[in-house]
Amino acid sequence: MICVRSNPSTATLPQEDAWITSYQKLLPHWHSVSLSHQHPTLPISISRVNQFDAARLDIEMSAMLKEQLVKVFSLMKPGMLFQYEPELDAFLEFLIWRFSIWVDKPTPGNALMNLRYRDERAMEIREKVRTGVEGPGLTVAQKMWYCIATVGGQYIWARLQSFSAFRRWGDSEQRPLARRAWSLMQRIEGLYKTASFGNLLIFFYTGRYRNLIERALRARLVYESPNMNRAVSFEYMNRQLVWNEFSEMLLLLLPLLNSSTVKSFLHPFSKDKSSSSSEDDSTCPICRTSPTLPYLALPCQHRYCYYCLRTQCAAAPSFRCSRCSQPILAMQRHGSVVEHKTRSQ
Repeated sequence: MICVRSNPSTATLPQEDAWITSYQKLLPHWHSVSLSHQHPTLPISISRVNQFDAARLDIEMSAMLKEQLVKVFSLMKPGMLFQYEPELDAFLEFLIWRFSIWVDKPTPGNALMNLRYRDERAMEIREKVRTGVEGPGLTVAQKMWYCIATVGGQYIWARLQSFSAFRRWGDSEQRPLARRAWSLMQRIEGLYKTASFGNLLIFFYTGRYRNLIERALRARLVYESPNMNRAVSFEYMNRQLVWNEFSEMLLLLLPLLNSSTVKSFLHPFSKDKSSSSSEDDSTCPICRTSPTLPYLALPCQHRYCYYCLRTQCAAAPSFRCSRCSQPILAMQRHGSVVEHKTRSQ
């Protein structure tokens, strides 16, 4: 009997697909280790419309407060508050900042849109993120710089513009120093507008930082409550849009309508037939006053002012008498010859 001894080197060889099995076993551990060294963040998308609506609501709130404050000084000398308008705007903006951002509360517009400011710098070192809208509010330094930029910056720029316009720095007759200051102001304003436009394009793409101040301070608007939907009733908005369109249509059509022609057209359908006979025939039916230069409309012989009748006949060749609705073919002054309405003055 022959015994065959197995080679120990061949007995310890792994199977051909053993590395695939080991890889599948170690893959979850590798993912857990790699994620532990990364900062977990959830990609959240804040509605751009909400952010713009919040800014617009803040502007409207400031305008309402300003209107109420101006009414307090309505009995004082007219125009007195005009010279202090920048101070008044800065005071109102400071009040809104003091009772909203400074005390870690959203502005009125942000509160209505379920938004708040978050320090985006703190999110870069944050480890646990559950909904994507967590995060601390603004720091004290960020709040102070926000006030300096929005309240102080706007006030200083408004005062500088009014002072330069009053001193007429832009005139060519001014000294070179004033001209240089005016040119520098124009360049700064142009650069700021260009940077604001670029920031607006970036905001449209990313949905972060509406203006340059928010981008510089890394103050991002996020939802205050992750479970709150934007519940807006469009009933009032629809009524407002319909009324605006209707009023614009009236403003467009009313100047094109001739009131006397409309009255003459509707006169035969009027139920009160006795009113025309009881009217005083000595007054002009157009201006309702005694004619200073009386003319008669032919063939009905009703009396008009010359300028009223001439204007109506020139505006509408088929003008009818306002009293009897008969077509007016000519006009005649008392005791004079007939003057046809088609004759030029």
